Amino acid sequence: MNKKEVLAIILGGGQGSRLYPLTESRSKPAVPIAGKYRLVDIPISNCINSDIKRMFVLTQFNSASLNQHIKNTYHFSYFSTAFVDILAAEQTPENPTWFQGTADAVRQCMQHFLNHEFDYALILSGDQLYQMDFNQMINAHQKNGAAITIATLPVSAKEAPEFGILKTDENSWITSFIEKPKAELLPQWTSDVSEEMQQEGRHYLASMGIYIFNRDLLIELMNNPDTKDFGKEIIPQAIGHQKVLSYQYEGYWTDIGNIDSFFEANLGLTDDIPKFNLFDNSSKIYTRARVLPPGKILGKTTIEQSIVAEGCIINSATIEHSVVGIRSRIDEGTLVKNSYIMGSDFYQNLDELNHNITHNIKNIGIGKRCFIHNTIVDKNCRIGNDVYLNGGKHLEDINTKLYTIKEGIIVIKKGAVIPDGFRIE
Repeated sequence: MNKKEVLAIILGGGQGSRLYPLTESRSKPAVPIAGKYRLVDIPISNCINSDIKRMFVLTQFNSASLNQHIKNTYHFSYFSTAFVDILAAEQTPENPTWFQGTADAVRQCMQHFLNHEFDYALILSGDQLYQMDFNQMINAHQKNGAAITIATLPVSAKEAPEFGILKTDENSWITSFIEKPKAELLPQWTSDVSEEMQQEGRHYLASMGIYIFNRDLLIELMNNPDTKDFGKEIIPQAIGHQKVLSYQYEGYWTDIGNIDSFFEANLGLTDDIPKFNLFDNSSKIYTRARVLPPGKILGKTTIEQSIVAEGCIINSATIEHSVVGIRSRIDEGTLVKNSYIMGSDFYQNLDELNHNITHNIKNIGIGKRCFIHNTIVDKNCRIGNDVYLNGGKHLEDINTKLYTIKEGIIVIKKGAVIPDGFRIE
């Protein structure tokens, strides 16, 4: 396949309210993940690993940090046609409104896509964690002469009501679609899945929000301004009128749509054999190439089942089942357990550190004798000494100036200053 046939369109998502407060000052694709990456690095890396190197990222909320990340990260040869371009929502005489949905976002940006030659548009979400070779999906699309191909994931009866569920015939053509079906309807929505998936009780095919459209059909569908969303309108309306193919994917995939799933996905990376493999030569995750020193571990530090990114300084602390992001500073006597510490965007020099100490100003990082459990600490936070943060289901949801609690997970907001002795328990 000639990769010039494929143009990738990555949807940045809406306001990201379910990921608040991580999206308070950044767009959803710019949220840090795994200590050193951004969410948008996942679909971009999947494209690069599939040798698809012409990508647009569509966004409209808090896009400054995303713009900066992509500008500083994805540089291709001057003699290459490869690019990763951001298209932020813009008001024009023809389009006086912001993006009204996934399909509307693509519609408003069509003029930019049509400046490039392509036969197939690969439409991806910017907030999913997975590793996929898109070539196999594209080959299936071509081989079967499909007009639209949808990546589908076998799911269980417990999971099915959370997804759009598709029903296929024996040749993997999609015959019907239902959005978030009730449990009593599920028996009539089973599809053919592999024997392994059957043994796991995964009899239903969920849409992953990953689509391939033939260029001419996409242009035709985008001519109807009344359809705003792919999952709710474009796909259901196409079934029965177009050749819509199901491409079954059986690997790890999770939709990072809320704080709970985001937290679980990050901590899952610390497993002995994680479902999402960061250590795969053939499926590398690309991100900004920072010039950072190796991590420094001082004193009697204990680290168990954790990921520690580069540039950290950990002094006589205990880290258990946690992800510690770039440039994190954790002081002596502190226990970090079952938590994600995002780290810092910059270092404070020695003069600044000493000045802060003499003037009783908190330094960036986590102070002495703290207890951090079931917590996300966003970037550039200043946590004082003897701070006690014990997240769990016993806590009620709340939103304050310094922190938010959702589903029992404490989220310390970006740049928050937490005073000595502060407690959430």
